[in-house]
Amino acid sequence: MATMTMVQALNAALRSEMERDKNVILLGEDVGKDGGVFRVTEGLYDEFGSERVIDTPLSESGIVGSSIGLALAGFKPVAEIQFMGFDYPAFDQLISHVARIRSRSRGRYSCPLVVRMPSGGGVKALEHHSESTEALYLQAPGLKVVMPATPSDAKGLLAAAIRDPDPVIFLEPKKLYRSIKEDVKEENYLTPIGKARIVLSGKDVSLVSWGTMVHVCLEAAEALKAQRIETEVIDMRTLSPLDFGTVAASVKKTGRIVIVHEGQRSCGVGAEIAAWLAERSMTDLAAPIVRVTGWDVIYPLAKLENYYLPDSKRVLKAVEKVMRF
Repeated sequence: MATMTMVQALNAALRSEMERDKNVILLGEDVGKDGGVFRVTEGLYDEFGSERVIDTPLSESGIVGSSIGLALAGFKPVAEIQFMGFDYPAFDQLISHVARIRSRSRGRYSCPLVVRMPSGGGVKALEHHSESTEALYLQAPGLKVVMPATPSDAKGLLAAAIRDPDPVIFLEPKKLYRSIKEDVKEENYLTPIGKARIVLSGKDVSLVSWGTMVHVCLEAAEALKAQRIETEVIDMRTLSPLDFGTVAASVKKTGRIVIVHEGQRSCGVGAEIAAWLAERSMTDLAAPIVRVTGWDVIYPLAKLENYYLPDSKRVLKAVEKVMRF
């Protein structure tokens, strides 16, 4: 075991997968000599060379479009988009081609690529640098969407994404890059895509989240101990496919659920989870489903960021609401 930040864990996953499979290549803006804007790829250019760690022009559409050709030619490209808010120029490639190649070819071809994107806010960045628009990608059948909340999961999920035969959107909560550390296995391992994790067991209320908001939920859960409220915290880890089974089992136990995410409220991932539970788990619910989310506005600049992002106080108010129902 070694104590790692999320940046170090991601770097370790990339290195081990590149050592394991010579077809794994990295490409993106500044991923080579500079080691990426957040230094996730630091040292890999010197270790594996310019033919496997490729600095690209500033063109997100070109990065993803090139990755499609490489994937179809037998490579395992891992493309980096510097910030999630920069991916819109590449959205056409992802929706029109990447997500459809297996269906279009009737299973003859797959498109095994990973698109890494730092996501979310909390670092007071500039416009287009703090988006949490993961819900957009859930509307594209054929794409898997992953967002880790811990260094251990970051390493295992990235390795699993690289080995997956289909395309994976790999979202990295930038606020967590260096803010938390934990012991991470040094050997290779895989964290299964599509399986949520119960971070904390409890019997009174379920808190469901992913990415940075998992830690907000844990902060709220700690505060609720003083009220003798036992909270179950679930980290979804994968957003497509969603692990509804784990959520449903938790709701059956607690009878109450609060869903927490950074992204906008309307048509967010939380709305899909809530709709699924309303259709299938209504008789298990002792209170209405409550969502704590970002607001339906353009992500604000630094001075207003704290008003936008959900915090533990908002989560506590939501829990109070469901407990009093």
